[in-house]
Amino acid sequence: MEHVPPPAEELARLDRELAELDARRAQLLTRRAWLLAALRPPAPTAAPGWNPSAWGAPPPGRPGAPAQPWGYVPKQPSAPRSAQNVLLALGGLLLTVAAVAFTLVSWGSMGIGGRSAVLAAVTLGALIAPAVLLRRGLAATSEALAALALVLTLLDVYAVHAVAAPDTDGLGFTAVASAVLAALWTAYGLALGKLRLPLPAAVVLAQWPLLFWAWAAGAPALVVGWALLATAALDGVIALWGKGPGVRVTACVGGSAMGFSALMVGLALSTTASGPLGAAAPGALLLAAAAAALAGAWRAPQGFARTGGVVAGLAAVAAVGGVPAAALSDGWRVLAYLLCGLALAGVVRAGLPRDATRGALAASGAVAAGALVWALPSLAAVLLGPVTLLSDVWAGSPEGFRSALGSTLPWSELAAAPVVLALVAGLLGSAYRWWPAVVRIAAPLGAREETPKPDAASAAAGTPGAAWTAPPGAGAPWYTVAGAGARRRPSGAALRGAAGAGALALGWGALLLAGVVLDVPYAVAVAGETALVGGLLAWAVRGAGSGRGSSAVPVTALVGAVSGAVSVGLLSLASEGAAYAVFGALTVLFAGAAVRAGAEVPRAVFAVASVVWGTVLTGFAGRSLDLDPHEAAPLVLLVPALTVLLGARLRRNPVALPVELTGALGALVAVGLAVSDAPFLALVLALCGVLAAGAAVRPERRPAAGYLAAALFVLATWVRLAASEVSFPEAYTLPVTVPALVVGMLRRRRDPEASSWTAYGPGLAATLLPSLAVAWTDTDWLRPLLLGVAALVITLLGARYRLQALLVLGGVVLALDGLHELAPYVAQVAGALPRWLPPALAGLLLLVVGATYEQRLRDARRLKDALGRMR
Repeated sequence: MEHVPPPAEELARLDRELAELDARRAQLLTRRAWLLAALRPPAPTAAPGWNPSAWGAPPPGRPGAPAQPWGYVPKQPSAPRSAQNVLLALGGLLLTVAAVAFTLVSWGSMGIGGRSAVLAAVTLGALIAPAVLLRRGLAATSEALAALALVLTLLDVYAVHAVAAPDTDGLGFTAVASAVLAALWTAYGLALGKLRLPLPAAVVLAQWPLLFWAWAAGAPALVVGWALLATAALDGVIALWGKGPGVRVTACVGGSAMGFSALMVGLALSTTASGPLGAAAPGALLLAAAAAALAGAWRAPQGFARTGGVVAGLAAVAAVGGVPAAALSDGWRVLAYLLCGLALAGVVRAGLPRDATRGALAASGAVAAGALVWALPSLAAVLLGPVTLLSDVWAGSPEGFRSALGSTLPWSELAAAPVVLALVAGLLGSAYRWWPAVVRIAAPLGAREETPKPDAASAAAGTPGAAWTAPPGAGAPWYTVAGAGARRRPSGAALRGAAGAGALALGWGALLLAGVVLDVPYAVAVAGETALVGGLLAWAVRGAGSGRGSSAVPVTALVGAVSGAVSVGLLSLASEGAAYAVFGALTVLFAGAAVRAGAEVPRAVFAVASVVWGTVLTGFAGRSLDLDPHEAAPLVLLVPALTVLLGARLRRNPVALPVELTGALGALVAVGLAVSDAPFLALVLALCGVLAAGAAVRPERRPAAGYLAAALFVLATWVRLAASEVSFPEAYTLPVTVPALVVGMLRRRRDPEASSWTAYGPGLAATLLPSLAVAWTDTDWLRPLLLGVAALVITLLGARYRLQALLVLGGVVLALDGLHELAPYVAQVAGALPRWLPPALAGLLLLVVGATYEQRLRDARRLKDALGRMR
C-alpha cells in the first residue's frame, strides 16, 4: 500500500522543495553572469561617473555590453528629462520677464551709454552662450538661452526705435526691423545647426516685412493682397526646401494663413468690381495664387498636393469667372462661376500630377455644389409653398404659379436657378449615359502609384524615400498624413447610380423652377407637375422592374414621385376642380404603377399612396355635398371597404397587408370625423366592425380582425345606448348576451381548444361593461348589488371550470363594483383621518412591499402562469 501523508505535512514538504529550487536557480544565474563577464574582452578603465551610453555604447547588463571594471560605481541618473525642461523653461521665462521689466521700467534711470552697453552685452552674451554650451552637450540649456536671446533682440529693436529713431513711422520701422531680425536669426540658426528654435523664429519674423511695408505706405487693398501672396510663396519655398520639420511646419502654417488672406482679398475685390475691367486686376492676383498653389502641389507630398490642387482650382474659377460675372446682374453671376467650375474638369487631360488633378476635380465639384446650394432654397419654396393653401381650401384659382405659392422670394433674382440645376443635371446625365468613357478618362486617377524603393544613397541621406524601409515603430516623416492608407472606395456601379440619381432629381427640380420663374398660369402649373409625377412613376417602375444595375435611380424616382404628388396635391387645393382632377389622376397613376411594378417594396409604396389619394377624394366628396364632418365620415369608409375587398383578392400577396393597414388608418380618420356626433359615431363604429368582420373571414387575418370586430361592435352598442340616453341598458344587452353565450358554448363543444375569450368574451362584455358604466352613476343600491352578484357568479364559474375570460372579466367587474360601493365610506374615513396618516400608511405599504418584493414577484408569476394555463 502507498502511504499518503496528511495535507499539512505534504504542503510543508512542497514548500521546502520549492525553496531549494529557488536557491539553486539563484546560484546558477550568478555563475552564468560570472562566466559571461570572463569571456568578454576587458573594457578600458573609465573614471567614476563615466556614462558609456552617451557615446553610443549599450548600457550595462544588455547582451553585447562591455564588462565593467571591478569596483565601478555608475553615476546616479539625473532628474527626468521633463523636469529638466520645466526648470529650463521657468528659468528662461524669469530672465525674459526681468529683461522686459528692465527695458520698460529701469531704462530711463541710465544714460545712453549705459543703456547701450547693458543691452548689447546681455544680448551678445545670450547669443554666444548657446554655441559654448552646445560644445559641452547641453542642448536643452542652449535652447533656453536662445529663446532668451530672441526676446532680447526684440527688446533691442524696441529700444532702438524709442531712443535712436523715435520720429520714424512705426509700421515702416517694424517692417525693416522684422526683415533684419529674420535675416539675423536665419544666419544664426544656420551657424548653430543643432538649435531648433532660431530657424522657425526666423520664419515667423519673415511673415511681416512685406505686409507692414504695404500698410505703412498706405497701399491699396490689391497691393496688400500681392504682399500677402508673395509672403505665402516664400513660405511655400521654405516648406519644400527648408531645414528640419520645425521650419517646414512653421512655414506651412504661415503660408496657409497668408495665402488664405491673399485669396480673400482678391475674391472680395473681384466680387465687388464695377465691371470686367475692374475685375481683371483682382483676377490676376487670384491667377497668381492659383499658379503658386499648383507649383507647390507639383512638388508637395500626397496630402498637401491634393490641398494645393483644390486651392488652385478654386482660385482659378474665382479669377476667370469673376470677369464675366462683373458684367452680369446679381441673379446670373453664379452661372458664370458654375461654367468656369465645370470647365475646370478638363484638367484631367492637362498632365498634372495625380493628386493635384484630384484636388482640381474636387474644386470643380465644390463649385458645382455651391451653385446647387444657392439654387436649392428656391426649389424647397416651390415644393413647400402650397402648404399655405391648407388654411383656405378651394378659395379660387390664382392667376399664376407664383401667387399660388405664397412665397416672398425675389424670383426675378433667381432666374438662373433652373439653368444651374439643368446644367448640372445635364452633366451628370451625360456621365450616366456614357459611363464607360468617363471611366477610361478617369482611369489614371484611380491607378495605384508604385512606391519607389530607396537606394543606399537616399537611405544614408535620410530622404523621405528611406522612410519606407524604416523598422516597425520608427517615426514617420513630417509630411505623412494620418489615415492615408488604403480606404474602401465605392464601386463603379454605385458611382454611376449616384450620377443618374442626381441627374434625375436636379432635372425634375429644374423643370419645377422653370415654371415659377416664367410664372406660368395656374392650370398649366398643376398639369405640368402632375405630368412630372407620372414621368417619375414610369421611371421608378421601369428601374424597379429591371432588376439590374444600381437602385439609386429608381429609388430617387420613387421618392421624387411621392414628394411631387404631395406638392401638386397641396397646390390643387386652391380650386375644387383642380383638386378632383389631380387626386383622381394621382390615384390612378399610383394604382397603375403598383400593378406594373416588379419589386415588392415599390409596389407596396405605390399601392399605399394610391389608397391615401383615394381617401382624400372621398373627403372631397363630403365637402362638395356640403356635409358636416360627422356626416361625411361614412363616405370616407368607402376606401377602407375597397381595401378589405382588395385584400381578399390579393390573399397572401406582400402588398395586401400594407394596403389593408392604410385602409384601417382611413377608417380611423372616419372615426375621428364622427366623434362630434354620438349617433354617427355609433354608426361609423358599427360599419368599421362590419369591415373588420369581413377581413376576419380570411384565416390569416382572423386572429386580429376577429377581436377587433367584436370590440368595435360592442363599442358601437355602448355609444348608441349612451346617445339614446338609455338608463336600463340590460334590456338591450341581455338579448345579445344570451345568444352570444349559447354560440360560445356550442363553439367550445365542437372545439375544446378554442379560447374562452373567443367563445364567451364578447357576450359577457356586451352586458357587464355597460352595466358597470351605468352603475357608477347610479345612486340606488339595487343595480350595483345585482351586478356584483352576477360578477361573483361569473368569477366562481371561471375559477371552477378554469376559464380565463370568465375569471378576469368577472373579477374586474366585481372589484370595480365593490370599489364604487365603498367609495363614499372611504371618502368619509379619509376626511376624518389626520392629514399625515395617508402618507404614513402609503410609506408603510411601500416598505412592506419592498421588503417582500421577491415573494410578491413570485406570487405574480404564479398567478400569471395559472391564468396562462386557463382557456
